[in-house]
Amino acid sequence: MTTRDWLLADSPTSRFQANMGRAYRMGGALLRNPLAVVGALIIILLIATAAFAPWIAPESPVGQNLSARLLPPSGDHWMGTDELGRDIFSRVVYGARITLLIVAMVAVISAPLGLIIGAISGYFGGWVDKVLMGLTDVFLSMPKLILALAFVAALGPGIENAIIAIAITAWPAYARIARAETLTFRNSEFIAAMQLVGASNARIITRHVLPLCTSSMIVRVTLDMAGIILTAAGLGFLGLGAQPPLPEWGAMISRGRVFILDQWWVATMPGFAIILVSLGFCFLGDGLRDVLDPKQGGKS
Repeated sequence: MTTRDWLLADSPTSRFQANMGRAYRMGGALLRNPLAVVGALIIILLIATAAFAPWIAPESPVGQNLSARLLPPSGDHWMGTDELGRDIFSRVVYGARITLLIVAMVAVISAPLGLIIGAISGYFGGWVDKVLMGLTDVFLSMPKLILALAFVAALGPGIENAIIAIAITAWPAYARIARAETLTFRNSEFIAAMQLVGASNARIITRHVLPLCTSSMIVRVTLDMAGIILTAAGLGFLGLGAQPPLPEWGAMISRGRVFILDQWWVATMPGFAIILVSLGFCFLGDGLRDVLDPKQGGKS
């Protein structure tokens, strides 16, 4: 039996074989989606750029050289220089680290929080559901950027506070998705069987409810990454995110808008980086949605 036959076996002999077979089918379906492949390559490029920034960037992201200020793109400075003579390419490369940090931390904070709240709300129902979903609806009723601005204004400017503010505005959507998923199988036979054998509510939620909501959560998180990047850039643009001299893309655009008519590259280059990474997450999220959608499962 070849490895492929073992992965595609109709009757797996172990959970490990079943999980590996499912992952193989999902990977194959994802590779057949050109846009998903492009998105994955962009994300891999972002991660590699952030990891190897000291070796990729030709200059320090904060080193100033006033004699070389506002130089156009050239062989020496691929993306030109800014008003302080700093190499824009180096700053964009190091800015990938900040963007990746914000995206990762917001996902780590908001997705599990929303998943747990939504699962608890859908599982228990009644007054628990009303209270938790009422709180969720309060957050959903306000625009994310406005809400994030309010929280950052209260907490103070800085990258840490920006991450907290964005995470606070992001979790309600995940809670709604988890609740909807939980309601579809809350009264199913396997839940009743677990209750009959004496399993606690906490065990049922953590061992059985949360894993079943994970697929939808992964898709939503991936699709939301573009919005998170734009929100972080917006906060940086307004001076409420990462503070100078950190090379945050939104802050770079804010400083470059003064020179947009004559030295267009100062604001345009970090803008291109934001657009490229946002598109990468959108393409990958769209591909994951097609692969993880239960309605598509039989076609993969």
